[in-house]
Amino acid sequence: MADLRLMAVHAHPDDESSKGAAATAKYVAEGVDVLVVTCTGGERGDVLNAAAQADVDERGLLAVRRDEMAAAARILGVRHAWLGFEDSGFPEGDPLPPLPAGCFADLPVEDTIAGLVALIREFRPQVVTTYDENGGYPHPDHVRTHVTTMAAIDAAADPDYAPDLGQPWQVLKVYYNQQFTKARVEALHLAMVDADLDSPYHDWLDRWEDRPDDVDRVTTRVPVADWFEVRDRALLAHRTQIDPESMWFAVPLEFQQRVWPTEDFELARSLVDTSIPEDDLFAGIREVAP
Repeated sequence: MADLRLMAVHAHPDDESSKGAAATAKYVAEGVDVLVVTCTGGERGDVLNAAAQADVDERGLLAVRRDEMAAAARILGVRHAWLGFEDSGFPEGDPLPPLPAGCFADLPVEDTIAGLVALIREFRPQVVTTYDENGGYPHPDHVRTHVTTMAAIDAAADPDYAPDLGQPWQVLKVYYNQQFTKARVEALHLAMVDADLDSPYHDWLDRWEDRPDDVDRVTTRVPVADWFEVRDRALLAHRTQIDPESMWFAVPLEFQQRVWPTEDFELARSLVDTSIPEDDLFAGIREVAP
């Protein structure tokens, strides 16, 4: 196989396991070198699984989530790097409170790209995945991850930007994670209802705010049903964030494999020839990679 490398840039530990994890596991199994980059430590997150609270009380959320991330990386078979920024938290209220000073989303983008530029130049990925301009959902760290990733990709290719951070590297394709589309949620919901099972998506669909371009943004559907089980084990490694009894696991695995056997992405940039729709993040690259 050609020397293929994939970088997935995420905001918090656990995002790599809930967004595109089956695809990364598939590519690892095929011999692709995968590096997951996590921008923040997730230290302002909530503990969503009561069974993990005692460990957090003893060691602190940041330390626990670092261990969870290491376990998930082992399960997925990926390399992992931290950018080391402070979690911004999810502001709530009307009006929204200001972001904590010095957190990831509070910093100017020129202060957030250097570490990622260095990783891109060192790892030399042909493909990078991250979030769209909406962050997938409007968490300030997710939006800042998008902005930081896109700026770092441009800077990494610029020989005039920080030559001390390594030789310039041009990423060939950039994808946005689009796994949580309304079409997918509705398909799984209807399959559960048709089977006389209790769907976890009733309330979610009732509250869904339609985006006109939601479905149209998907360009690339990667068949990954055989790696859903690996994805779920990686998710469960994030014990503070994932309750085994939660809605994440309410849809039987065989339903997911039959009804929606792909993880879906939006091709945001490409410097190689490819045809839409795609079923491979490396479409157009396999033919030219050394």
